Amino acid sequence: MQFRPLQDRVLVRRIDEEEKTKGGIIIPDTAKEKPMEGEILAAGPGTRGEDGRLHPLDVKVGDRVLFGKWAGTEIKIDGEELVVMKESDIMGVVERS
Repeated sequence: MQFRPLQDRVLVRRIDEEEKTKGGIIIPDTAKEKPMEGEILAAGPGTRGEDGRLHPLDVKVGDRVLFGKWAGTEIKIDGEELVVMKESDIMGVVERS
């Protein structure tokens, strides 16, 4: 199935954190919190300003982003749990070096 977000919305796949701490302790599933980092799978075209011009999003497909714990709406596409959220729910882009 294809999904195309509208306006300033993005489709995000959560990126799971490691199951071990740095000290080697394994964290059980029941103690884990939902990851707040994800990868953008699809992005809308942007929003229309008061002048009628399209203002594109600052994020693009493939970006790794950080977002709030309760941001967006969870949906299931082809059995995979994804999150649809507005660009304003994204706190920033993670750049790995």
